[in-house]
Amino acid sequence: MADSTTPKPTPVNTSLLAATWPAELSLDHFKPELPFALALSGGADSTALLIACVKRWPGQVRAVHVHHGLQTAADLFAVHCEHLCKQLDVPLVIERIDARHAPGQSPEEAARQGRYAALANALQNHWGGGIRHLVLAQHADDQVETMLLALSRGAGLPGLSAMPQRLERHGLVLHRPWLQAGSASIREWLLSHDVAWVEDPSNQDVQYTRNRIRHQLLPALAQAFPAFRQTFARSARHAAQAQQLLTELAQQDLQQVGNPPLIKALQALSEARQVNLLRYWLGTLGAQSSSRQVDALLVQIGSCQTRGHQIDIKVGNGFVRRNGEHLGWYNWRL
Repeated sequence: MADSTTPKPTPVNTSLLAATWPAELSLDHFKPELPFALALSGGADSTALLIACVKRWPGQVRAVHVHHGLQTAADLFAVHCEHLCKQLDVPLVIERIDARHAPGQSPEEAARQGRYAALANALQNHWGGGIRHLVLAQHADDQVETMLLALSRGAGLPGLSAMPQRLERHGLVLHRPWLQAGSASIREWLLSHDVAWVEDPSNQDVQYTRNRIRHQLLPALAQAFPAFRQTFARSARHAAQAQQLLTELAQQDLQQVGNPPLIKALQALSEARQVNLLRYWLGTLGAQSSSRQVDALLVQIGSCQTRGHQIDIKVGNGFVRRNGEHLGWYNWRL
């Protein structure tokens, strides 16, 4: 049996490309633009997805491994990916980054930002720069973890929508074809075919909230609600659909009140529509607003009944201020 815990190169039997896959791991619904790239960490999920994609689209798959350099095992992760791609005849690019976090920044956020920037750089500067579609191996358990993190932070519909199957970001088209697949099914397939993968030691560190959810909360959810992966995924789709409707309403309201918003026209809307419009408008400007900031802004808008009333509220990395009869957002960094 393959050792799934030791980060070392392990032979891949190319006859695996003829192996059958369970329905849960089917790629029948996935229609990527060819050729495409896959983010390969060397873990179980990306290892299995790479094999599945190569079987379905031989000669059309590229791989990118991001070397974070945060732990001594990182070099072994890269070696594993090199060996795997050589066995499957998949072109591989290794991007090295400095993922150390800045003061006030979480390690997870620093690693995530660095990873996406490195993936975008790889696709833009290799293989002729003509690949825009990137496949990610996030699965149903990752989706549940993302939703629970959003709930713990009091997130609204955008957070509860969790991860979409398709998203454009950093000039890339991101695909997550296995959001319906459970982590256990992926590992069971690998073990049944004697395929090894590497385990990131940090995944066991419960000082990270996501790891506590994975190791402590998900097993309890599985006992209480065996179908929680499917029901959470359904709730995420409902949230995404509802958010789409709110976005369309905000776009219509912004046309009515003007851009930048006319204060009197904004006051004529219901409070809920004002909040929805303000969040959308600020989002188009790149301002990451919190609920507290939007609530404070709403109070100031409601109190703005005279020409002399000023509005000056910190929002994101700037300020919302009154500019005559309109609102304006000003980025202090520009």
